[in-house]
Amino acid sequence: MLNHEGRVPPPETSDSTALLQLLLAVAVGTVAALIVLPSWLPALASSLVGTVPNVYWYFVRSSGFVAFGLLWLSMAMGLLITNKIARVWPKGPVAYDLHQFVSVLGLIFGFFHPVLMLGDQYTLVQIFVPFGGIQDRAVPVALGQVTLILMALIVPSFAARWIIGQRTWRLLHYLSFPVFLMALIHGVLTGTDTATPLATGMYWASATSLVLLTIYRVQVTRAARRRAAQVYAGVGKSQVRGTR
Repeated sequence: MLNHEGRVPPPETSDSTALLQLLLAVAVGTVAALIVLPSWLPALASSLVGTVPNVYWYFVRSSGFVAFGLLWLSMAMGLLITNKIARVWPKGPVAYDLHQFVSVLGLIFGFFHPVLMLGDQYTLVQIFVPFGGIQDRAVPVALGQVTLILMALIVPSFAARWIIGQRTWRLLHYLSFPVFLMALIHGVLTGTDTATPLATGMYWASATSLVLLTIYRVQVTRAARRRAAQVYAGVGKSQVRGTR
């Protein structure tokens, strides 16, 4: 339904939806903490009091993993919505709100990921400007920086959707695909722990799931266009018969 300005109004969210999102975020955070903290806390403690403090490296890597996981979850939710799978679970409004919420969290962690490098004697230009001075693995590092810049353009578009229009909003969201690809390359080529089973499994699982969801989306879109063409052709034939 269009409002008085001729725009589609934003979807309404209920208090129960907001509560569900909060509970889901708390549950995910609790599970992640129970899994990660027992193995990381000893190393973090030794890095704080050891002869070579490398606590910033741990925080940089962990925030990068979290940001990548949130980026994947946001894209998966977006594809579930466009594929209509979200009608089954977790329902359309919840999936849309979760898509927004996770996207914002992903941007926040994506921002903290390079900012934490300030504690390791890097400058703002080096960590935010592509090819701004980091010589080691400059290309994959630049891909990560471009990823953050594009995310900073895409995520705020949720709030501006009803101002910039559906077409522009959709075009911006298509950038999510190259953003994920660049984030994947950045993580694989710059991560010193890429070869570990956890990192390898995460990269393979996230990339494979998004490829499968994208293929399914293409098939759904093509099927919908074929049905629309058949309906249009049927209407045209009936109109021709009616004029005889």
